[in-house]
Amino acid sequence: MHTHPHPHPHGHDIPGSRVFALGIALNLTFAIVELAAGGLVHSLALASDAVHNLGDVMAIAVAWGATRLARQAPTPRRTYGMRRGTILAALGNGVVLLLGVGALGWNALQRLAHPQPVPGGVMAAVAGVGIVVNGTTALLFRGGRADVNVRAAFLHMLADAAASAGVVAAGLVMMRTGAAWLDPSVSLAICAVIALGTWRLLAEALELAMDVVPRGIAPEEVEAFLCAQPGIAAVHDLHIWAMSTTESALTVHLVRPEGATSDAELERLQHELQRRFGIGHITIQTERGDADGGCRQADREVV
Repeated sequence: MHTHPHPHPHGHDIPGSRVFALGIALNLTFAIVELAAGGLVHSLALASDAVHNLGDVMAIAVAWGATRLARQAPTPRRTYGMRRGTILAALGNGVVLLLGVGALGWNALQRLAHPQPVPGGVMAAVAGVGIVVNGTTALLFRGGRADVNVRAAFLHMLADAAASAGVVAAGLVMMRTGAAWLDPSVSLAICAVIALGTWRLLAEALELAMDVVPRGIAPEEVEAFLCAQPGIAAVHDLHIWAMSTTESALTVHLVRPEGATSDAELERLQHELQRRFGIGHITIQTERGDADGGCRQADREVV
């Protein structure tokens, strides 16, 4: 017997398209302005912060895409819809960001060896605008943090505001001291922050692409929960994987010698699995566990 619950996104928990579009427009416009200003005054700190903002534009776009793809109806050929596209998008964004950070880091190292004067006042003014833009965008996504992608975008905006604050501080110090080495040093610090966050993103996205159990779900706890259910003698062929960056799926065989599980019991199990572990798409097969007809997938080494 199988149960196929289909969770639907809670519209009041996820920002609407206008919020995503406004967040992208604000940050993309500011990133372009900041990148141009960095080029005009030869500030690597501004250029690095601009790349950081472009990375967050990608994060917002992925979050927006995840909410839209999650609503795509399955087809005979795409039985899960387009959900998995969000994982591929996260992989692509991570690779592009690492390439950009590598180029900026190399330039910053060269500039550190040969510092050039940079107008600290311009640095501080442009980065100050960044604090306002990033803070405003974070507030736009504050109400949708129940969604993993939206929460990531929210946290990225806060991190961007902190990075901009660092550039402002460096600019003010440069105005008073003329320490040109501060510009490439701040650039390297921002590059390190981006690289660390991007590496984590890539590692998690790669795990999801390889059908590793999503982070935050402990498979041994799921198995223990199922084994503890009344009438269940054994659990095998348990698989948990990501359908997208926001949804998880589970299939499992439950050995129940007394007979099939009722629809009401299956519905209760589905509700508990979703409440306890955040798993939304669940397929359960029950078996009697007859000695002469054992399941060939009972062995843990058999997929």
